[in-house]
Amino acid sequence: MSAWNENPVVVTCAITGADVFRENNPNIPYTTKEIADSAIGAAAAGATIAHLHVREDDGTPSGRPELFVDVIDRIRAECDILTMVSTGGSNDMTIEERTTGLEAKPDISGVESGSMNFGDDTFITPPPAGRGIVERARSQGIALEVEVFDVGHVISAVRWLEQGIIEEPMTINLVFGVPGGIDASPEALDAMLRPLPPETFWTVTCIGRHHQRMMALALLRGAPGIRTGLEDVAYISRGVHAPSNAALVERAVDLSRTLGREVATQEQTRELLGLA
Repeated sequence: MSAWNENPVVVTCAITGADVFRENNPNIPYTTKEIADSAIGAAAAGATIAHLHVREDDGTPSGRPELFVDVIDRIRAECDILTMVSTGGSNDMTIEERTTGLEAKPDISGVESGSMNFGDDTFITPPPAGRGIVERARSQGIALEVEVFDVGHVISAVRWLEQGIIEEPMTINLVFGVPGGIDASPEALDAMLRPLPPETFWTVTCIGRHHQRMMALALLRGAPGIRTGLEDVAYISRGVHAPSNAALVERAVDLSRTLGREVATQEQTRELLGLA
C-alpha cells in the first residue's frame, strides 16, 4: 500500500458552473473571454485541470458548441492546462445540449452516472444517456471523469468499470454538499470511497460552506485530486467573496502544502491521468 502523501495532488479549478450567478459572487466569469482568462489565471496559480461550463454574455447557462470552442481555443493559445467540459450543463437542458462541449475536442469530459434531486429541481441522466456520452467521448479519444453525488452513483460507476464501459483505472469526482446529494462529512467520504477499486484516481469536490474542511480531509486521506473554484464556493473566508478563481486555487495550493502534500505539475498531472 502506498503512503498517503506519496503522490502529488492534482488541483482542478471549476471556473464558472451553471448554477451560480453574480448575485452569489460578483466575480463569476460569464463571457468566453472572462472564462478563458479566469482559467489561465487558475493555471498560473497551480491548477492543472480547468472544469468548464459556458454561458451567454448575460450569464445564462448555454450549450452552444461555438462557445466551448472559443473558450478552449483561447485557453490553449495561452497555457497548457488540461480542459475538461461538463456534460451536466443545467437541469433544463436536453442531453444533446449538455454534450455539445465534446465538439470542442477537450482533453477530458465529465459524465454523470446517475440522476438526482438538485435542490428543488430534478437532474435526470438516464443510464443509456450516460453510456452514450462515454461511448462518444471514447470514440473521439477524450478521457473521462465520472461525476458522482451519492453512493449509488459510485456503485453505478464501478459497474460501468466492471462491464468495460469505462477503462481502468477509473477517474471519478466525488461531490459533497449538493442539496439532494450526499452530505459533507468524514462519514460521507468513507461511504463514497468504500466501493472504489484501490487504483482509482479520485477527486473531492465540496459545494458551499464545508468546502475547505472537505478538501483538508481529502488531502489527509491521500486524495489524488481536489477541486476548487467559483462554481463550488462563493466565499474565500467568512463573509468575503472570493475575488477570483486564481485566489481559490492559491488557497488550495497553500492548504495542500501545509498538510504535507506537494501539488502536481502539468506534466505530473498528465502522467497520473494516463494522458502523457
